[in-house]
Amino acid sequence: MKQTLERIRNHRVVQGMHFYSLGLMKRLYLWVLSWADSKYSTLALCILAFTESSFFPIPPDTLQLALSISKPKRSYWYAFLASIFSVLGGILGYFIGVFLFESVGKVIIQAFGYQAQFQQVGLLYQSHAFLAITAAAFTPIPYKVFTIAAGVWKISLATLIAASVVGRSGRFFLVATFTYFMGERVRTLVDKYFNWLSVVLFLLVIMGYAAIKYLT
Repeated sequence: MKQTLERIRNHRVVQGMHFYSLGLMKRLYLWVLSWADSKYSTLALCILAFTESSFFPIPPDTLQLALSISKPKRSYWYAFLASIFSVLGGILGYFIGVFLFESVGKVIIQAFGYQAQFQQVGLLYQSHAFLAITAAAFTPIPYKVFTIAAGVWKISLATLIAASVVGRSGRFFLVATFTYFMGERVRTLVDKYFNWLSVVLFLLVIMGYAAIKYLT
């Protein structure tokens, strides 16, 4: 896995695609991947899962996948940790919405450019709160926008937690199942196509943010 991660860092062009053309988000993505080689990789996964639920832009799946491929037998442990800390981070996002929206929440929402969509999420919560949170927790739609909005729009904390557990655990355990049962075959595929897989994973992040504009 170290050789594979080194390959993605060294290749700035992937068949004509400039690797750093997407700027800060790309650099953050590569920085997250770099933790896979660290002795603190598991702690990094927990912190990433926690912070991504309220303000950090890169999803924990990127690091979870790298760790699970490196140690397939620990795939479900990584999924469990990512699920627990992601839900806890979602609770933090909720309380940011309840108590700190004017001072902190607005800054986060404005940083991602979703002021108008944030209001629309509030309208969506009036009739489909559980489904909306579950969808955001499972898909590339930015989960943090929904956790903060849940606090602002006074959605039940129990609803947020229940929907987050379903969506987040479903997402992370799906990744774990894939890596656990395919094991070395996944490693072979990643070693061969890691550059393209990294591009796809990163584009899913971008698509998730774009999806809010169309789903709300």
